[in-house]
Amino acid sequence: MTTTAESVTAFTTGLYIDGVWATAAETFDNLNPATGELLVKVSSGSAEDIDRAVRAARTALEGVWAETTGVARGRLLNRLADLIERDAAEFARLEALDVGKPVGQPSMLDVPNAVATFRHFAGWADKIQGATIPTAGYLGMAKTHSYTVREPVGVIGAIVSWNTPLMIAGWKLGPALAAGNTIVVKPPEDAPLSILHLGQLIEEAGFPAGVVNIVPGLGRTAGAALVAHPGVDKISFTGSPEVGRQIQKVAADTFKRVTLELGGKTPQIVCEDADVEAAIQGIAMGLFFNQGETCAAGTRILVHRSHYDTVVNALAQAAEAQILGDPFAESTTMGALVNERQQQRVLDYIEKGKAEGARLVAGGARPDQPGFFVRPTIFADVDNSSTIAREEIFGPVGAVIPFDTVDEAIAIANDTDYGLAATIWTRNVSLAHTLAAKVRAGAVWVNGWGALDPALPWGGMKTSGIGRELGWAGIVANTEEKVVTVVL
Repeated sequence: MTTTAESVTAFTTGLYIDGVWATAAETFDNLNPATGELLVKVSSGSAEDIDRAVRAARTALEGVWAETTGVARGRLLNRLADLIERDAAEFARLEALDVGKPVGQPSMLDVPNAVATFRHFAGWADKIQGATIPTAGYLGMAKTHSYTVREPVGVIGAIVSWNTPLMIAGWKLGPALAAGNTIVVKPPEDAPLSILHLGQLIEEAGFPAGVVNIVPGLGRTAGAALVAHPGVDKISFTGSPEVGRQIQKVAADTFKRVTLELGGKTPQIVCEDADVEAAIQGIAMGLFFNQGETCAAGTRILVHRSHYDTVVNALAQAAEAQILGDPFAESTTMGALVNERQQQRVLDYIEKGKAEGARLVAGGARPDQPGFFVRPTIFADVDNSSTIAREEIFGPVGAVIPFDTVDEAIAIANDTDYGLAATIWTRNVSLAHTLAAKVRAGAVWVNGWGALDPALPWGGMKTSGIGRELGWAGIVANTEEKVVTVVL
């Protein structure tokens, strides 16, 4: 395999605090998922490093960044977008090495989405407005002039997931910086390299020292210190519900704001009138993209009984056709899972699916090759109460469930603890809108999977999280509304 450190010119592995790069006292190993071998040692930030980063962010917030106009913030964000676009190939290589995904996937989605996100929020930076609000006056004796302004929340702690680190970092940094906040970023310990390279571009773009600080480290040390730090005003976290619950509890002690995106169990509903060929292609993408390590992965496939056998057989063929291997090989269509722990987690879920009576029609094992690979797996005749239908697996495992009526499909789709996204496959416009209204999810896609755009709010219901990122909702989530009343 060619997935070695020589695939890129160099790695950035240090801490970026107050505009200065430095090494930490300790390091952690960052492994290559496709080989299981050491890729590089990365600085492991301590609680003291987090404290320095938060203090630097606070100083910038109350100093140079407070004096930076929205127009100037927009220029910086556009400059950063230009630099990411310039280094697009480098970012794609870093994510392929670090996450294990085929290099074409970050080139197609992650990097362009990050560029678009920074450009989108560059446009918002000088357009964050309040409102003038008429009132009945002051105690019936004097007229008033009342208005609102939107101010930055303050210092934001951003904890990024390992599956699409550059894109998720963009979702957090873009709106926060546009709104005038400063940030401390904790990259994922399993895939920190693209965010560390982003730090170099933030420096090159000319952001003032302390506005963005990046502290790689372990979740139990750097992450925990960031969440608990009294100088942090908000935590923005993308990851598992288990960690999200802990963050919300700790954040409550200091009344931090939180935005939590905590995964999903996305249903893909194939209606009786669907374009079945198009649906099969879209379902396969929703299942297998990024090795299924996607919060919106469409892992519950609800199929009208008239198409059930066709869809099951086609998905089995699609699974068997995937080529697992070197993320830089042109023939590779699926990469490795991010680490051995995640590989074993997915394999354990596959065994639960077998034990609970689902019919295995494709995959179901690890291939005989180095790295953290799992063969793409399809189960048919799945009961929606089973473990593989209810819990987020975060791997290339699909559960196909038949239904007979639209009402039954809606009941199955909503019978879940999650509510991040859903996909509906139908030719009937009326039915599409009817189903979209009834599905409990933060995003509903019709005749397509993964229709993301930085202009569209992103977030979930129920266990899928709290709050929204992107779009105007991303600006609202990163500002506080202040009322000013002048008695005339």
